[in-house]
Amino acid sequence: MVDPLSEALSLLDMRSARCTRLEAGGAWALQFPAKPALKFVAVLRGQCWITLQDEQPYQLEAGDTFLLTNAPPYVIANDPRKLPEDGIALFDWAHSDVAHHGGAETVLLGGAFVFHAGNAQLLLDALPPLIHIPAQDPAAAVLRGTLEILDGEIRSSRIGSSLITHRLADILLVQALRGYVALHGNDGTGWIGALADRRIGAALNLMHGDVGRQWTVSELASAVGMSRSGFALRFKDLVGTSPLDYLLRWRMQVAREALRRNEGSVASLAAQLGYASESAFGNAFKRVLGRAPKRYWSSSVPAAVAATGT
Repeated sequence: MVDPLSEALSLLDMRSARCTRLEAGGAWALQFPAKPALKFVAVLRGQCWITLQDEQPYQLEAGDTFLLTNAPPYVIANDPRKLPEDGIALFDWAHSDVAHHGGAETVLLGGAFVFHAGNAQLLLDALPPLIHIPAQDPAAAVLRGTLEILDGEIRSSRIGSSLITHRLADILLVQALRGYVALHGNDGTGWIGALADRRIGAALNLMHGDVGRQWTVSELASAVGMSRSGFALRFKDLVGTSPLDYLLRWRMQVAREALRRNEGSVASLAAQLGYASESAFGNAFKRVLGRAPKRYWSSSVPAAVAATGT
């Protein structure tokens, strides 16, 4: 069965970047730059505060995990009143993934994710700037097992550690997104939360499973056992757009990625995605993405957005 979240992450060409460990002691405050993508940080030991730009400090305890989405510059500190130092400069990037600052009373684990720049907003727009999964939440218990293995790999120099850390970071992201939806419910979590709704999630599965079919709202509603009006209202409440608008935009995401990878002609893509003609497909593509499909990648932005450091 098609899993829309897995399919979306695959379409984003998401790759986990470097994972790092930060050990700090004494009085400290570390500044990290803005991240135009997605990253996670977990508190393995001790406690600290995170302060996003123009926000009040937010306390974190051992066992807490948070995700940062398109975050502004931020500070991690055990004393938020202290003038922060450059956190990136602590890392000897050529030789180690572990940074030290005066002790190890507090230990943080971090990682970032690389996306193809053109597709990144599909995920990033669905998430708030800060997602906090507290230690006492059931999802944190699941994360702890993955974090323990990830921490061991970061600190080791065993063969294959880099590959394992990348795979574990991917797992950690999905576990954190599950925890986010479980913590906040389906409402207000965008299309990611909608996947967990029994009926709307089923409709999304249907659309992703047969993206070229000429779906109607009535067909989708009937397939998931809802009235047309009730389905349309519930879908828009959870996903933030109408069913057919979602389908249109998903088709264009698929098309954009296929064009980037040079997978088939515009005519073959039009047929695959359910359009009766190349011109109808081209008009839809231009309406959603702002350019004709044949010209889209000639003026595209650089291929990836990356984030590194804790």
